[in-house]
Amino acid sequence: MGHRGENPEVDWPARPDTSLALNRMGTFDWDLDSGRMHLDPTALEVLDLRPDEFPGTPEGLRLRIPPAEEARLDARVAQVLKDGRSHYGAYVRSRSRDGSPAWTHIQGHVLRDRAGRPYRVIGILRDAAHDPGDPGAAGQRDEGRRRMTGVVERTTAILAHARTVNDVTDILKDPEALGHLGAVSVMLGVVDGGRIHLVAEGQLGSYVPEIEYTRVDAQFPMSEAVRTMQPVLLASREEFQLRYPLLWPYIEPLAVRSGVYLPLIAQGRPIGALGLLYTRDGDFTGEERNLLMALGSGIAQSLQRAILYEQEHDLAEGLQRAMLPRRIPHVPGARIAVRYRSARMGREVGGDWYDVIPLGAGRVGVMIGDVEGHDTDAAAVMGQLRIVLRAYITEGHTPGAAMERASAFLRELETERFATCTYVEVDLVSGMLGMVRAGHLDPVVRRGDGSCHRIRVAGGLPLGLPRREGPANGSGYPVTSLELHPGDTLLLCTDGLTERPGADPDTGMRELMEAVRAGPADVEELADVLCDLVGDSGGGDDMALLVLRRRGTPEARGGGPLHHGLEAGDTDAPAAVRHLIRAAVAAWGAGERADEIELAADELMTNALVHTDGGAQVGLRLTAQGRIRIEVEDSSSALPRPRDAGDWEESGRGLLLVDRLADEWGVEPRGGGKRVWCEFAVTAPEPAGTTAEPAVVPAVPGGTAGVSGDCPAGMPA
Repeated sequence: MGHRGENPEVDWPARPDTSLALNRMGTFDWDLDSGRMHLDPTALEVLDLRPDEFPGTPEGLRLRIPPAEEARLDARVAQVLKDGRSHYGAYVRSRSRDGSPAWTHIQGHVLRDRAGRPYRVIGILRDAAHDPGDPGAAGQRDEGRRRMTGVVERTTAILAHARTVNDVTDILKDPEALGHLGAVSVMLGVVDGGRIHLVAEGQLGSYVPEIEYTRVDAQFPMSEAVRTMQPVLLASREEFQLRYPLLWPYIEPLAVRSGVYLPLIAQGRPIGALGLLYTRDGDFTGEERNLLMALGSGIAQSLQRAILYEQEHDLAEGLQRAMLPRRIPHVPGARIAVRYRSARMGREVGGDWYDVIPLGAGRVGVMIGDVEGHDTDAAAVMGQLRIVLRAYITEGHTPGAAMERASAFLRELETERFATCTYVEVDLVSGMLGMVRAGHLDPVVRRGDGSCHRIRVAGGLPLGLPRREGPANGSGYPVTSLELHPGDTLLLCTDGLTERPGADPDTGMRELMEAVRAGPADVEELADVLCDLVGDSGGGDDMALLVLRRRGTPEARGGGPLHHGLEAGDTDAPAAVRHLIRAAVAAWGAGERADEIELAADELMTNALVHTDGGAQVGLRLTAQGRIRIEVEDSSSALPRPRDAGDWEESGRGLLLVDRLADEWGVEPRGGGKRVWCEFAVTAPEPAGTTAEPAVVPAVPGGTAGVSGDCPAGMPA
């Protein structure tokens, strides 16, 4: 039964239709993977089997079907499966309980998975003993009956596959279906309050405007079928004229001589009506009436399911859209475009989301995420998670801490759901990005020169999963830094943009990268191009997309800044930062002053970690005046001052050392903390030309934040 998840609209076993049972038509459901077979009570009656005689497998049919007939039927089914066909029919000789000969007519519809492999057969069994003459030959002679029987086969296919009202109406618009019915016009109306709304009509030029919008209490045959829940049969033009004078002016110009209007009843109430118009006179035979009733019943069940699917999808999609931001705020220094596209698959609406959070002082937070699952619960969890993350971020929590808290919140909801997410904090003044990732796709950056790169962001577990054991003060979501230059574009998306059914997992990412690389510079146009890519070849998942472009003219990259977070109590971080600083200043032309710069940076970091309670942020950049500037920012408002230390004191010399080494130094109050800085004049480096794509250095051990930047030529990662 492993394939039932791909076709959730088909229950096991398939539910028998009442109108079929009334006409001695039983149903069977055969699971090809497990070998199980289900026969409904009418099918058992047709084969003259008691329930306790049938073991639930095809072998149980041998009690009534002789070996030669069984072999012929098996060969027919095997050929249908091999040829890739979806329908088959056969007359089979059988025998009753008392040994008397009988005939059984079998019709089957084959269900296949997405790869085309057959896994299930659903069909009908009927007693063919009263067919005129030899049933095998009768199947050849009575073409009209076979055509009508084909309608039931097609209805079975609809019951297995229809998801929307359009899926149901497509069969009625199919000229081949009209040929099976022998009708020149087929019309389908759906009950909408006190009216009947026409949703399909079969042939151009045969439209009868009685049901474009018709009141249920009107004097028309379709209205009467809905009111009485009984079929309306009209055997002649005279009957049309006498019984329905309001309809007659529309029928008179047509070559219509008879008609049938069938109520479509589901769960005891009318949900619509089916109208069939014919060019022949005469009453309908009993077999024709039975088959038409079976047709109407099948369409009613399929139509009701399609309506429910569309209603549930609209509800879930409306819930999801209500929980997404209603508008994207204007962010000075950037252009931002967002897109969301739902998978139009019944109620399968997922938990994809995006958000844009202005943070002030030229900063903005952008995020993208996806809650596991495709239902209204996923959409509801998504809304809660988006709001919680926004609240943590606007409260001033660092990106890593906000992710930690959001993950704990999701665990406390006890929804058994997890979510993936990427959050990026953008400083549009300096161009620095601070990125955290929770099991999500890596971001993509397109540089101003047109090059496109997938940024390897150090990641943590998806939100909602139990946290791994780690260092006592480490973060489960390390921050990776990168510089976004003027004219560069950042792209965040969910996996609905990269999934390609049946293709290699990397295929979608390659197509995405190519589309981003070749796409227009304007973010709105680029977002549209990427959405079209999904429409052409994407999967059935939801898709969310966020594109941010830093304003400004692309320029040659020189010595970009480095940023690094220091966690309180982390003894390994200063050594890692010293290594990076030494490599950077050497590439920037520090020459003999490299040792002085490294020593001054070490003193400032040590002061921050020893004399304050929290962690610190270290920055290094090359100023416009050609100086190397070191900045260490912490959360303590106490301002440091240099002092003379005694010969035997172990501390107190740090700022004196910085004062003697640096050309300038100072302290800047920063709200609840301060920034201590120093600058060194160095020989300006020679132009390096266009540099390679900056390396993204993964998080250093101990849970400290990752370091990255636009590294000067020759700087190791």
